[in-house]
Amino acid sequence: MLTRIDHIGIACLDLDTTVEFYRATYGFEVFHTEVNEEQGVREAMLRINGTSDGGASYIQLLQPVRPDSTVAKWLEKNGEGVHHIAFGTEDVDGDAADIRKKGVRVLYEAPRRGSMGSRITFLHPKDCHGVLTELVTSAAVESPEH
Repeated sequence: MLTRIDHIGIACLDLDTTVEFYRATYGFEVFHTEVNEEQGVREAMLRINGTSDGGASYIQLLQPVRPDSTVAKWLEKNGEGVHHIAFGTEDVDGDAADIRKKGVRVLYEAPRRGSMGSRITFLHPKDCHGVLTELVTSAAVESPEH
């Protein structure tokens, strides 16, 4: 089922300032950046390490690009900080279906496009002890894109 912690999503008000903090403090470098219009965020993926299943673990920094995005609303209510945890899986469709059968609400009927071409879905935080949980099937990533 789940193979690793894919990433920890952190909501921030200023992506560039937050990236610089993680670079200067921990030595993490940006592996990938993109704007996800569907999610309404500008994001930076900071790669922490690789894993035996070909995936990796990241810190995902998320800055809203529009006030009606989920992350913008979350920031307004909670301020900057940990937004979600994402687990890697080889089969987001199958694992989401299995988890749904166990009574956990899956937020998307079908997985959507996520960072770096991945396929994602989210689990309702009220069913996961207050933690917004993402399931991720990574796309093959051969080299960093900035």
